[in-house]
Amino acid sequence: MTQNYEKLVASVEAIRPDVERAEKGNKAATSRVRKQMQEVKAIAQDIRKEMLELRDAGGAQ
Repeated sequence: MTQNYEKLVASVEAIRPDVERAEKGNKAATSRVRKQMQEVKAIAQDIRKEMLELRDAGGAQ
């Protein structure tokens, strides 16, 4: 697996406590989740780029 994929998984797992707090009505946690989800979005975009490069290169390197 790519390093960015592992980073994505770790980020999502790290967000879980704040998501649970946000669901219970903690407004500060909702702000933290939104900020962290922006980071997840950026990591996901990096993974997309990696996959396109892999596809264009003709497979695994």
